[in-house]
Amino acid sequence: MIEIKTKEEIKKMRAAGKIVAEALALMQTLVKPGISTLELDKAAEKLIRDRGAIPAFLGYNGFSGTICASVNEEVVHGIPQKGKILRDGDIISVDMGARLDGFYADAAVTIGVGKVSGVAQRLMDLTKKSLELAIGQVRPGARLGDVSNAVETLATLNNLGIVREYCGHGVGRNLHEDPAIPNFGLKGTGPVLKEGYVLAIEPMLNAGKDEVKTLQDGWTVVTQDGSLSAHFEHTVAVTGNGCEILTAQ
Repeated sequence: MIEIKTKEEIKKMRAAGKIVAEALALMQTLVKPGISTLELDKAAEKLIRDRGAIPAFLGYNGFSGTICASVNEEVVHGIPQKGKILRDGDIISVDMGARLDGFYADAAVTIGVGKVSGVAQRLMDLTKKSLELAIGQVRPGARLGDVSNAVETLATLNNLGIVREYCGHGVGRNLHEDPAIPNFGLKGTGPVLKEGYVLAIEPMLNAGKDEVKTLQDGWTVVTQDGSLSAHFEHTVAVTGNGCEILTAQ
């Protein structure tokens, strides 16, 4: 069942989203060659806690980080590590959430490290664009399939792989709620969007093929063909005449 949030509840999620946005902005200033993913993680945790919130991912199903730090061919759920040092030309997807006053917000960005390749920049630009196009479909009366189809259409036109095993989700009192939001689908299908729905929309696109696999650590998801992967996400509330991005920077 998709839960409708009240204006007061969305206000709380907006406050949580502001913290997530601030933490992601901090990540963008810190990412550079030579920094470890664990250093990024600790900086994100400090900011979230300093703002009075709780890191959403830390301890979630046993996950050990505040952020998911996924580098290059890693799609999602990369574990922050002291020995994982970013190098010039890498790309890193940073996904994080925060809980404040009992409500969650969740967002992600992919950041280039130093000077990246044209392939990497194109992938990041198009994945971010797909998120913008998906959010552009969010309004009362639209169908969830319209949101999913916006991502699929852009990816297909640009010969990018679409991660099909992982998807966006509803968010609220829980980090993951109904509905599931795939990055592929048919226009005019799926649930009708209503004012008060809050969605975490998160395109995950690959420079190569669709297929992914999970590493032996049980968390890190990588592209099967070793191609680069990018991930962008916002928490979005359906409003009376459109939508509001609760995690906008």
